[in-house]
Amino acid sequence: MLPDRFSIATLRTLYASGAETPQSVLQQLRARIARDRDNPVWIHVLDDAELAPHLARLASMAPAEYPLWGVPFAIKDNIDLADIPTTAACPAFSYTPSQSACVVQALLDAGAIPLGKTNLDQFATGLVGTHSPYGEVRNAVLPDYISGGSSSGSAVAVARGHVAFALGTDTAGSGRVPAALNGLVGVKPSRGLLSTRGVVPACRSLDCVSLFALDLDDAEYLFDIAQGYDAGDCFSRKLTPLMLAHSPVIGVPRIGQLEFFGNDEAQQLFARTVAQLPLRSVEIDFAPFMQAAAMLYQGPWVAERWLAAQPLVDNTPDALLPVTRHIIAAGKQYTAADVFAAQYRLAGLRRAAEAVLGSVTAILTPTIGSPYTRSDIAREPLVRNSELGYYTNFMNLLDLAAVAVPTAPFASGLPNGVTLFADHASDTLLLTLARQLFPEASRHGHTR
Repeated sequence: MLPDRFSIATLRTLYASGAETPQSVLQQLRARIARDRDNPVWIHVLDDAELAPHLARLASMAPAEYPLWGVPFAIKDNIDLADIPTTAACPAFSYTPSQSACVVQALLDAGAIPLGKTNLDQFATGLVGTHSPYGEVRNAVLPDYISGGSSSGSAVAVARGHVAFALGTDTAGSGRVPAALNGLVGVKPSRGLLSTRGVVPACRSLDCVSLFALDLDDAEYLFDIAQGYDAGDCFSRKLTPLMLAHSPVIGVPRIGQLEFFGNDEAQQLFARTVAQLPLRSVEIDFAPFMQAAAMLYQGPWVAERWLAAQPLVDNTPDALLPVTRHIIAAGKQYTAADVFAAQYRLAGLRRAAEAVLGSVTAILTPTIGSPYTRSDIAREPLVRNSELGYYTNFMNLLDLAAVAVPTAPFASGLPNGVTLFADHASDTLLLTLARQLFPEASRHGHTR
């Protein structure tokens, strides 16, 4: 019998002992999904016929030789799985790809089983998990709260024990905000380390495929399998990994630059986390990062979102949710001069950020300033969405890598978390450092 939530290591142990088979696991997981049917986590769950070729493939693979043999996973529905519709949470946009996304194929080649496609904020536009025609994905622990987005379904699928891990995307925080709100590890890799070929673009020059896992061990295990240079992706790149220093120093934003949007408990929880760090911490100037964050939605990068959805926005605007249409349509206003002016300003902020990053090993922030209920979002969707991106929106603009890690929950039981980030190519460094700082996050189920 599977635990309520299960890691890759747990499942591999069950398979090796003969206690479970892929068929028995899939039967249990689809029963769990059926019990959770009031929460629209999934857009498409594979049926018997659709799962059959994946199970047949396992029969010819030696379990010990394939690191993800028989491990079920979820795919955010803006990432292609061959012969299964991709909707980006917009039925009018739906298409059925003949090939899987490059990163999905890497996982399939390692023996993983795709269980289905998960819900998201439409066109990956939003950090809330409530902007989908398929329904609002509710928090895995407290249903009145948001799940976070846009990778809402992927995060909740892992947190609810529907799958062992999931793929999301992360342009503005979608791989970290849902991780924090559902008690998971979320990996936002350096741009270009995980191929985005076969991913519906949000901001194509910034997009990343993200990973959701129960613990840091699984996260690093998955990262090693999923990453790889893809010559078919013009944004893919090869990076030399940065090494962890012998005496790491953690940067923390100055008190006046931390923002919790009036949530005293969130402020206290973060202060406690910083006080308990087993490594030396120093205050840093967070201003360049804050200024870059504002550029993502208040600058010409919104034009990339418009470019990705242009036919629908221009020809059938009613196919989009009003809030999605409002955000994306704003991209039409920018000129080529606006783009270059923004690039010049961002280059200056990048240089300022480099000076801060060079003074520490990594920077620690809250993942979000404050959690919100679904009714909070309904009342002020754009304001609250912007607040959720305070600690996330700058990452890809400044070419950084990040790992979101669960920490002590709120008194209500709602999950909470922090984010470690550093310069690009620091992915493995961050995972190693996170294990030093938060050893409990290497053990499955520590937040429950």
